[in-house]
Amino acid sequence: MSANESVQYFQPSAEFVKQATISGMDAYKALCDEASKDYTGYWARLAREHVSWKKPFTQVLDESNAPFFKWFADGTLNASYNCLDRNIEAGLGDKLAIVSETDDGQVRKVTYKELLAQVSRLANGLRAKGIKKGDRVVIYMAMGIEGVVAMQACARIGAIHSVVFGGFSAQSVRDRINDAGAVAVITTDEQCRGGKTIPLKPAVDEGIALGGCETIKTVIVFKRTGGPCAMVAGRDIWWDDVIAGQSDVCEPEWVEAEHPLFLLYTSGSTGKPKGVQHSTGGYLLHAVLTMKWTFDLKPNDFFWCTADIGWVTGHTYITYGPLACGGTQMVFEGVPVYPDAGRFWKMIQDHKISIFYTAPTAIRSLIKASDTNPAVAPTNYDLSSLRLLGTVGEPINPAAWMWYYNDVGGGRCPIVDTFWQTETGGHMITPLPGVTPMVPGSCTLPFPGIQATIVDETGTELDWGKGGLLVVSKPWPAMIRNIWNDPERFKNSYYPNDFNGKLYLAGDGSVRDINTGYFTITGRIDDVLNVSGHRMGTMEIESALVSHPKVAEAAVVGRPDDLTGEAICAFVVLKGARPVGEAATKMIKELQDHVGREIGPIAKPKDIRFGENLPKTRSGKIMRRLLRSLAKGDTVAQDVSTLENPAILEQLRGN
Repeated sequence: MSANESVQYFQPSAEFVKQATISGMDAYKALCDEASKDYTGYWARLAREHVSWKKPFTQVLDESNAPFFKWFADGTLNASYNCLDRNIEAGLGDKLAIVSETDDGQVRKVTYKELLAQVSRLANGLRAKGIKKGDRVVIYMAMGIEGVVAMQACARIGAIHSVVFGGFSAQSVRDRINDAGAVAVITTDEQCRGGKTIPLKPAVDEGIALGGCETIKTVIVFKRTGGPCAMVAGRDIWWDDVIAGQSDVCEPEWVEAEHPLFLLYTSGSTGKPKGVQHSTGGYLLHAVLTMKWTFDLKPNDFFWCTADIGWVTGHTYITYGPLACGGTQMVFEGVPVYPDAGRFWKMIQDHKISIFYTAPTAIRSLIKASDTNPAVAPTNYDLSSLRLLGTVGEPINPAAWMWYYNDVGGGRCPIVDTFWQTETGGHMITPLPGVTPMVPGSCTLPFPGIQATIVDETGTELDWGKGGLLVVSKPWPAMIRNIWNDPERFKNSYYPNDFNGKLYLAGDGSVRDINTGYFTITGRIDDVLNVSGHRMGTMEIESALVSHPKVAEAAVVGRPDDLTGEAICAFVVLKGARPVGEAATKMIKELQDHVGREIGPIAKPKDIRFGENLPKTRSGKIMRRLLRSLAKGDTVAQDVSTLENPAILEQLRGN
């Protein structure tokens, strides 16, 4: 935003400010000042106030082996105890913890007491299977109470969970089992989405059959639909048989604050997914703080985050954050457009949801649906229970923000547009609803204690108004600790030598408003695309395309898309002749399906264009900038005189 651009600010209402946990800009500034004067003292105070410790910590931040930072290292705790037992001890045993709604509208409810009993029985069942502290367990399940139970049960016994999103393919499951060295998989026979059943257990079997999964001893299967399910004797066991006869009391495994709570694999700019490793103590602290401060969670709130537990948003704002704060939350199995595009609004109306957290892609698809069919517009539903809205996963465009604010929130609900990543554990830059004047499209100011800034390629801080690289200048408790089994990649990815290993590189470009200092995210700086809020590495998609026997070479770039934010566009050179007409259409479908099988449906390229070769520099580097221009349909402004075959530009334009 330039200095002379007029900016419209949206203020939180006086009533909201009055009741907010962090109330008014002075309160925000006081927290930021406390953090800047005594950084470790600030985080230590918060960790003592908001997390329950078995053994209190005496060390706060250990920087001796930077960038492998440690927080609260000599303290011990258990994440599941913090989410369940301490709430029951505080008298919340009969409070609703989770209300779940299935794809076809069935509703189930569990209290904190009931949830603890379920978690304990499964945890005891896992222990009986020989699963112990430090073992890795892959979870590949439908959205429902059991997915949360599986994650909490792992945390209870100190096993490290790695959840794989139910939309990923057998190959993706295999790769994660293999990299993590998992000893067990917890899965579901099938999941239900949009009125269809999608097999999960068969995908696990297929993944294991691909080889490299020799560490797997046990596969636990929850019966969701009763769909066809082959059980391998000696390895596979039904969930009900695992918990049969188990006590509903399970002593938590008290682990060190730095003990890994989970691994979550994310796409990087190379083909190999990165196992992002999170700690227990620091991660939990940030999950709690952001629930209390960003979402302003109160005891009588009904919170709904629409993410899947397969993504970090579902970890922090379904499995751990709401429960660690003693909140009540909705867990939803289905999709926003089934049975029609009024599903979200109907659920908010029926369940009286007060805090709603979803992705810009979902918002844009629901705007489109309301325009097409006014009957499913949010204004036809009673959404008066809402008091706060949030967005996550990608920047929200101002027009979608305004619709969300007016048509969903009735112009009375603050919107928290949260910027964060799998690697950061929780919100990094976000409005606080009782503090921040909002600007559509801007994630505004850093969360108190987070030292975010914008630098150039040398690591020099830039003036406000100048775009550059988003970095965090100090370690924070919830940050990524390592890439599983790959410390060098961790350092190169997040603490590059260009910045002397001192700054955390987020991988996003950003600019700060010249007057307010508000941050606006301008997009990825590496070869990672953000499609519907899901990060997809271009290399990963290229590798999947090239694994097709007919493909010689492929390059993948992103182009802007009104619905998904970014769309995947692939430029492909086949081993045979360049296909045209019907042959091209057939080949496009074949390649899209192939990528869907290799990675998962979300990675399917929206556009595939064929050329006799790809544009390269003299040194043989693919000219990706040029491909981006072609994907967008822009006039190619750069010098193409070095191209061996200028005719391919026309081919790759898709003409």
